[in-house]
Amino acid sequence: MRIIIIHQFFVPGIAHSSYLVAGDNACAVIDPERNILPYLDSARRMGLKITHILETHLHADFISGHLDLAEATGARIYAPASGNCAFPHQPLKEGDSIRLEDIAFSVIETPGHTPEHICYIAADMSRADTPVSLFCGDTLFVGDVGRPDLFPGRAEELARALYHSLQEKILTLPDHCEVYPAHGMGSLCGRSMSAKRSSTIGYEKRYNYALQMQDIQEFVHSLTSNMPAAPDHFARCSEINRAGPRLMKSLSSPQPMGPKAFFDSIRSERTAVLDLRSYPAFSGLHIPGSWNIDLAGSFATHAGWVIPPERDIFLVVEVNEQVEEAAVQLRRVGLDNVSAFLEGGLLAWGANALPVDSVPVVTPQKAVDMVAAEDATIIDVRSFDEMTDDCVRGSIQIPWHDLRTRHRELSRDGKYILMCKGGRRASIASSILKMNGFANVFNMAGGFAAYQKLGICTL
Repeated sequence: MRIIIIHQFFVPGIAHSSYLVAGDNACAVIDPERNILPYLDSARRMGLKITHILETHLHADFISGHLDLAEATGARIYAPASGNCAFPHQPLKEGDSIRLEDIAFSVIETPGHTPEHICYIAADMSRADTPVSLFCGDTLFVGDVGRPDLFPGRAEELARALYHSLQEKILTLPDHCEVYPAHGMGSLCGRSMSAKRSSTIGYEKRYNYALQMQDIQEFVHSLTSNMPAAPDHFARCSEINRAGPRLMKSLSSPQPMGPKAFFDSIRSERTAVLDLRSYPAFSGLHIPGSWNIDLAGSFATHAGWVIPPERDIFLVVEVNEQVEEAAVQLRRVGLDNVSAFLEGGLLAWGANALPVDSVPVVTPQKAVDMVAAEDATIIDVRSFDEMTDDCVRGSIQIPWHDLRTRHRELSRDGKYILMCKGGRRASIASSILKMNGFANVFNMAGGFAAYQKLGICTL
């Protein structure tokens, strides 16, 4: 018997961790993402057969790959019984166990982040029945715990459930038990996760702020106050995962489309043009009415937040190699209708005398001068938690994603300089204002990080 092998897969952008747990001949995959090729490749290299697919909960921030992986391998899917999943699976409840050669997975119910959440406690039975590893999904993170506020009207109820799940079940495990969560720093499934991707029960007992709160009222208040905003796709993905996502092989690849055909196609209200170039490129030249979400940033999360899921998505890319990567990331957040991409990019578009638009980029000093001349207003589009310590004097504070509706609070005749931390989210915000009829829109180069270098007092 070899020692249990645990291989972690990490997806940047959504900061998702999944796991391959291996015995001698077979292995389990825990909380798989939708792109299953890394699991298939790893199992093949290790000479293993994937026989088990274990889900801790109905993930809100991404579409799971459980059906794709089951279809490709014949593995059985295990999921929480209280999730009422509509696809073929083995439902699990408190006290159930799963055997994979000498590896025993014990199931505990840990509601809190979601009502149906379960965790898997692994033991190597060839040595002892002592818990070795905890696959805790979004119940416990390194440095944080799962947010309980994703279900309207149930935040306090779920926070109380989370307290009991942690204090009465998870924290009773041995200090040496390894902790393998489903997310790390960068995910919006928690508030202050560490960049460290695994831990131990003992370490979390000592250093995790949420576990220091012994009073349940203090815990509930902390976990239901000042939480970051939840992206729109959080309200969709859980139900998609419950019903069973469409298989990836059934989704067509985005097709190249020449400028004139592209222009004709995007005139329909059923389409969304998504420009995934950098904000300097978008600012210089773009198709009127398009969204700008930089592929190099938190692309999947930002796209899932604002792109209408019912729209057919038409991509504008810098190079064709970006098309496949963009489609994979969009499908992670349930945006499956990626129809086409502009062949030849903006160079070909401009050469065909088709309409273009731009968003002038101004330096922080120029922005200050424009405001001083009473000629413009700065809109700080960072999230509220970023603005607690520093904000620009005289600015309007509207998080970038809220401009989809709150643009109605602004005059279309005004001049607005959009500012985020560095420029990317300000460019998304700029594209939102432009598509809603605002003509005088500017992006502050370098964002708040550059503004601070001026040494101007902030309020």
